[in-house]
Amino acid sequence: MDHERLAAVAAAWADGDPDVQTASEVRALIAAQNWKELEERFGASLEFGTAGLRGTLGGGTNRMNLAVVRRTSAGLARYLKAQVPDVAKRGVVIGRDGRHMSLEFARETAMVFAAEGIPAHVFVDVSPTPVTAFALSRLDAAAAVMVTASHNPPEYNGYKVYWGNGAQIVPPHDGGIAQAIDAVGPAKAIALLDEPTARSRGLWKDVPASLEGEYLEAILALRPTKQTGALSIVYTAMHGVGGRWVLAALKAAGFTRVTPVPQQQEPDGDFPTVRFPNPEEKGAMDLSTALAEQVQADVVLANDPDADRLAVMARDAQGSLRMLTGNEVGVLLGHYLLTQAPVPSPLVVTTIVSSAQLKAIAAAKGARFEETLTGFKWIANRAMELQPQGVRFVMGYEEALGYTVGTVVRDKDGVGSALVAADMAAWCKARGTTLLGYLEEIQREHGLFVASQFNATLPGTSGAAQIKALMEAFRARPLTTLGAWSLEATNDYQAQTRVAKGATSKLTLPKSNVLAWELAGGSRVTLRPSGTEPKIKVYFEWREALQPGEAMSGAKARAAQHLAALEQTFLALARERGLP
Repeated sequence: MDHERLAAVAAAWADGDPDVQTASEVRALIAAQNWKELEERFGASLEFGTAGLRGTLGGGTNRMNLAVVRRTSAGLARYLKAQVPDVAKRGVVIGRDGRHMSLEFARETAMVFAAEGIPAHVFVDVSPTPVTAFALSRLDAAAAVMVTASHNPPEYNGYKVYWGNGAQIVPPHDGGIAQAIDAVGPAKAIALLDEPTARSRGLWKDVPASLEGEYLEAILALRPTKQTGALSIVYTAMHGVGGRWVLAALKAAGFTRVTPVPQQQEPDGDFPTVRFPNPEEKGAMDLSTALAEQVQADVVLANDPDADRLAVMARDAQGSLRMLTGNEVGVLLGHYLLTQAPVPSPLVVTTIVSSAQLKAIAAAKGARFEETLTGFKWIANRAMELQPQGVRFVMGYEEALGYTVGTVVRDKDGVGSALVAADMAAWCKARGTTLLGYLEEIQREHGLFVASQFNATLPGTSGAAQIKALMEAFRARPLTTLGAWSLEATNDYQAQTRVAKGATSKLTLPKSNVLAWELAGGSRVTLRPSGTEPKIKVYFEWREALQPGEAMSGAKARAAQHLAALEQTFLALARERGLP
């Protein structure tokens, strides 16, 4: 966009911005002729998709701000009125985390819905994302909005939408909502109904205080063995909103040795002790680890800021704390629930970028296994699709620390899964082992799967172009081998094709910009752009065959070598195709 056009677009946006602060921010950029920043803010728009919206706070079409939230809420409200005949009776649930502008965005959303004649069931205080999803089902609302940017840095916020079935939206609703948003006029022209007036008309209601007890009762019932023993737990809320809920759940379950990380227990949108409030990031667990060593805790449990994810640390055979990967926790939960809480016709679900070890376990235990695209929305919706066939959904997980147990929440639940993980750790301790010891038992029975991930962060419009070009390059120059390894199959989820030994077949999953390569023996590589962050992601998994009577240490060392070689080989091919 040339500078004159860019300035005109930015000025028009500022004139229509209902927020004086962000309007002034944009006008200052125009006055300073900061064309690079203006291009970043107006060269594109935040796209509404199956993850809703997520972006950096600030003025502009490519930022999260009151204007974007107001137009999004108006579009969503009008789409709901067209699709859900009784939406004016059922209303919409609105929750929020503790980030900057979450309160303002939640209130703006409620005022727009009220003006559209749709009752807003609003959480009085901050709430975990899974509790917002739970409230949607319990209140039989038509939809829910959760204002959160999950585990992104403090300058981010987002807008997540759930449909009336309790799960995040999937096609065609994402596209329909996006079209409805596009049809909305300028933000300043959208009607709002202030809280006092909305309350007087029954269009602004507090989420009942009784819901907390209902949620806790529901997740307490998920525990298979209901053991506590003398398990010592360190817990961190990562400056998020899960702290009060997790401590209440653990206390109600009978865990008496729970030590929260005090510096990270209360919600704080600045995330002062971590730059990136994601338990997977380097340094994020330092305070938890130090406290766990001080009190000699058996396990560490950590949520991300909106408490939909869970990280777990446990002690190895030498007594050292180690972070379990998302795949390891998912495999542990799957095996534990299938064996300690068996049900007829069990179903477990994971994603195409998560470990295939759960598939091996499901086959051995007589459970149905399903694989979906990346994102918990697909897991939850697939489980509901299969429900009429008589299956019982046991659990689902994705490798990015997301898990849910049963049907209490139709999304990943870092609070409920923390409670079940504590139950599992206590059961292990009663058996004289640890979570890592239990994992080794599973690996000996069902195979050794090891995984790693490579992420490249490519921000801004230029980064988005690089990511797009890389995916196109792999399609234009398809792989025929991976170094010394031959390929068993290549899956292109965007083209919905699978090429195996020269034969092409159709993939049944919805279209998605993902490429996956399968090697003989069950190893694989998967490449995809992130749906919520400016990243290109590569997932590696190696399946190692154990020799009879072999020490696990030797097999793990061999698997690590193979995994590292696979990663090195693929990344070299990716750099030939434009990976920075």
